[in-house]
Amino acid sequence: MDDMRNSKKIDYSNSKPARHAPHSALDNASIISAYKRWAGVYDRVFGGVSGPGRRRAVEAVNALPGKRVLEVGVGTGLALPHYAQSKCITGIDLSPEMLAKARARVTEHGITNVDALLELNAEETGFDSRSFDIAVAMFVASVVPNPDRLISEMRRVVKPGGWLLMVNHFQAEKGARLLAERALAPASRKLGWHPDFAMESILSEEDLRTATRTPIPPFGLFTLVQLPND
Repeated sequence: MDDMRNSKKIDYSNSKPARHAPHSALDNASIISAYKRWAGVYDRVFGGVSGPGRRRAVEAVNALPGKRVLEVGVGTGLALPHYAQSKCITGIDLSPEMLAKARARVTEHGITNVDALLELNAEETGFDSRSFDIAVAMFVASVVPNPDRLISEMRRVVKPGGWLLMVNHFQAEKGARLLAERALAPASRKLGWHPDFAMESILSEEDLRTATRTPIPPFGLFTLVQLPND
């Protein structure tokens, strides 16, 4: 695994601001602080509501060709027991407290196809380019400070012809839910995620044309996005 982390750092100094960016910025310090608070109760509070999205994303990963899978934002490892044995999983997360829960889950469940669980920044992992066949981010896109950098890094570390998958809550286009999401936006730092996160902030117009988008029941609150890495 160490060889996969020797790539040069990426210079993002000239990156353009993302279109439809959330109204309140996050930073790594606020994310680490938020998930230090959430780590002990995350599974109880979010495990149920996020379960259908996680299961759908892992089912999609298991159905795709390729062995090496990067799970970005592995968190407490809720998805880890559900990957097919034919997949070799590397999980990364910025929160040491969440990773401790994930490592305990691997031991508890006797999971043998997890290659490594590493404390790394999803926007700049340090892995070599083309290291993975698939990268999947579950409920991560609205958490990272710069979603456009997240998708760029996922593209970089996945080989051409591989797949990028995301399952996430995306901002409503209209109605009461949109108003509620905008009202919650100033609390982003305490929540540790962006309530007002638009799909267009991470996907280009070309991506939107080529991506497969699947609403996750119930209520379609979350969406699974599958994007070929062409």
